[in-house]
Amino acid sequence: MEKAGEKPFIPLSLFDYPLPEELIAKYPVEPRDHARLMVLDRKNRSIRHDYFYNLPEYLEEGDLLVLNDTKVIPARLLGQKPTGGRVEVLLNRKLAEENRWLALVGGKKIRPGLEVSVGDGSLRVRIVRQVEGPLFEVELSAEGGSVMEKIYEFGKIPIPPYLERDEEPLDRERYQTVFARKEGSVAAPTASLHFTERLFERLRKKGVKTAFVTLHVGLGTFKPVKAENVLDHRVDPEFVEVPPETVDAIKETRRRKRRIVAVGTTVVRSLETVASLAAEKAKTEDPSEVWKFLKPFKGFTDLYVHPLYRFKLVDAMITNFHLPKSSLLILVSAFAGRDFVLEAYREAVRRRYRFYSYGDAMLII
Repeated sequence: MEKAGEKPFIPLSLFDYPLPEELIAKYPVEPRDHARLMVLDRKNRSIRHDYFYNLPEYLEEGDLLVLNDTKVIPARLLGQKPTGGRVEVLLNRKLAEENRWLALVGGKKIRPGLEVSVGDGSLRVRIVRQVEGPLFEVELSAEGGSVMEKIYEFGKIPIPPYLERDEEPLDRERYQTVFARKEGSVAAPTASLHFTERLFERLRKKGVKTAFVTLHVGLGTFKPVKAENVLDHRVDPEFVEVPPETVDAIKETRRRKRRIVAVGTTVVRSLETVASLAAEKAKTEDPSEVWKFLKPFKGFTDLYVHPLYRFKLVDAMITNFHLPKSSLLILVSAFAGRDFVLEAYREAVRRRYRFYSYGDAMLII
């Protein structure tokens, strides 16, 4: 029994579920918007089955669809030490200093001062310092072009490890949203992979508005939750920007009493970050009041949405099907209720939905 003032204990085991390996989507469907769509209605606890191209049928005129416009870079760099030893550098997060990154570095005898040659040698990675374990601060330099040009020339898209395959040509296009424009992610905001220009046109004709945030997804998206109590987990900081025009669109949507629909867990965390800052200023977590105090934001967020989190801004969300015991599944469960979400996952397994990054989608209203 909990004592007064003690942190509640929420076992990680509550967020586990069995998944047949063959339901992990190794490749995307074609075309993008032909992924299946499971629709969860929280009010009447109902589940419907549809296709993503029918998304406009579930949205209303004046609803605001918020998307993440980050762009995945080919952040996996395969290089050599001067001795010929192989080194893998997985860029994680760009630092303020030019051409400095936090990166996971794999290889033998990795130490500060080591220089790694990538590709034909025109891209070089210098180990600056060890941060923790395999995480290092590195500095990139290039000859015959910019550092970013050389990253695109020699780097590989860091597709998720559970795909159990190397990058293929299709991943350059398909592990990227059709509206990606701001470079910096090492993983795609996968709920947005299902959108096409044709679908956006249908949404516009229905009167659904769109707005954008930027959250550069880091390797923390693959970081497993290891704490037995899910409340003890911490997420890695990621860069986020919620621009003035998006804040204005949110406020206008609230004034018109329409819904704010977050596309993906990255957008949920972006919006709830600015909402949490507004709640501090307003000294209230009442969703009917917080939006009035929203301000644009540019910085880092380590917001972890867990079962005790109180949502302040997001009314509905689109997401894919996530790994067991992951912070993403915990976030979705916090939004829709663990029992309802796991019931939906069991239904998805029964109906042979496709799971994870290249898999099918879920709309929670």
